[in-house]
Amino acid sequence: MDRRDALQALVAIALTGSARQAAGQQSAGTKSGDMIYRTLGRTGEKVSSIGLGGHHIGRPKDPAHGIRIIHAAIDHGITFMDNCWDYHDGESERRMGVALRDGRRKRVFLMTKFDGRTKASTASQIDESLKRLQTDMIDLMQYHENIRMNDPDRFFAADGPLEALLEAKKAGKIRYIGFTGHKDPAVHARMLEVAAQHKFHFDSCQMPLNVLDAHFKSFEHDVLPRLVDEGVGVLGMKPMGDGFVLKTGVVTPIECLHYALNLPTSVVITGCESMERLEQALQAVRSFTPMPRAAVDTLLQKTKGVAASGQFEPFKTTTMFDGTTHNPQWMG
Repeated sequence: MDRRDALQALVAIALTGSARQAAGQQSAGTKSGDMIYRTLGRTGEKVSSIGLGGHHIGRPKDPAHGIRIIHAAIDHGITFMDNCWDYHDGESERRMGVALRDGRRKRVFLMTKFDGRTKASTASQIDESLKRLQTDMIDLMQYHENIRMNDPDRFFAADGPLEALLEAKKAGKIRYIGFTGHKDPAVHARMLEVAAQHKFHFDSCQMPLNVLDAHFKSFEHDVLPRLVDEGVGVLGMKPMGDGFVLKTGVVTPIECLHYALNLPTSVVITGCESMERLEQALQAVRSFTPMPRAAVDTLLQKTKGVAASGQFEPFKTTTMFDGTTHNPQWMG
């Protein structure tokens, strides 16, 4: 190992140590009723440790069913609402807008995402989301599917998304700015590098964090420590990988949610297309306590073999989850 490699190894160890310390502090959170609340990075915002996944509320055929799930989630203490401009051709946002117009909007932290890769397409999608969500302000707007190595460059380019976001923020349409992605931690790492070059600090970052990710193209190992170190709010998604993680047969839904909650996440976003799935998420929070290292190691040992090839994380290894790849017109 030469001097450069040795220094990089020491930095990795230091960051891992800070991440572990933060995990203990963050996972405890503040409990109110049956819900745990945590701080979203440097924003200082208090958010529920479980977030309601936006794609899944658009899955029930009856819109009223999705709206009932949203109402029940809020009434049980979930404040973080996930969504996206493209989910079900906007139906997820429309259902969210209807669900929040009875006064519940004041009780939630509302997040949605956009696909635009130009200033014009980004501005248009922000305005469409505001209309569908029936609100004049979105708490957190995130750059969706940072999955290509040139996506960071497109975000910061002249006449690009960031210009539209900053104008929307100045106009009071949005409060915070983040980015998401599910493909490769190297792309997230590059986004953070390019952001640093532009002296820009993201308020949040959304990425897969689950018991399999720790073993394969790991966001937990390659991105999470830096987010913690820089005070970027960590939004964990795909704790069960849309059911693929459970297909391994080696872990339960509660174990999956506990593992993700045990990381230094501000929010663990989970899909709930039924009341049963919502109750499962609520039960995970009610039964959660910070996990001892031995319990974490046991889970990782159980999942090591099935995780090695990425077979059960197809959002990393295939294009089946890449909405902007299949619909390039969304990017503008």
